[in-house]
Amino acid sequence: MKVLLVKDVYKLGRAGDIKKVADGFGRNFLIPQGFAVLATEGALKQIQKIKNQAEVRRATQNNELAGLAEQIKAVTLTFAAKAGDTGKLYGSITTQDIATALSEQVRFEVKRQQVDIQPIRALGDFTAHIRLTMDLVPEIKIIVHREGESADGNAEPTEAEKPKKSARKAKEEVAAEEPAATAE
Repeated sequence: MKVLLVKDVYKLGRAGDIKKVADGFGRNFLIPQGFAVLATEGALKQIQKIKNQAEVRRATQNNELAGLAEQIKAVTLTFAAKAGDTGKLYGSITTQDIATALSEQVRFEVKRQQVDIQPIRALGDFTAHIRLTMDLVPEIKIIVHREGESADGNAEPTEAEKPKKSARKAKEEVAAEEPAATAE
């Protein structure tokens, strides 16, 4: 089935393009959602009008979201996760986790469909692309580290793991250090 795209469709084409798609994809998704119309003689006469309207819409969207793209580029997300000895995670960091964490940092709703990365299943540093528009695709850095460690790999004891000193032992240590300092 040949369709004329009325709006930009990710991984298919831009508005004004004529594409050959599967019958079910065109009939059940593109046409009902308003992304495309059948490529008939009447529709083909409107290609230039559709392209001009799409260009104006694309330019306004890019201008509106340019500041957000700069803000997103500066973001580094850090996730603490349980992992085995080999560095393989027991679960995974999904696009939903990334979208939620990013939305909290930039105060703009990012949907999971806008995050281009496979689920993360290992410790390390990763890069994800956030599709704001077809032209604006900023990258973010994602760091996944083991729970109980800092992001740079140093073991960081939690409050429960830190040894607790009694007040009496602390005074004894201070008293033991003072005579040693005067003997020198």
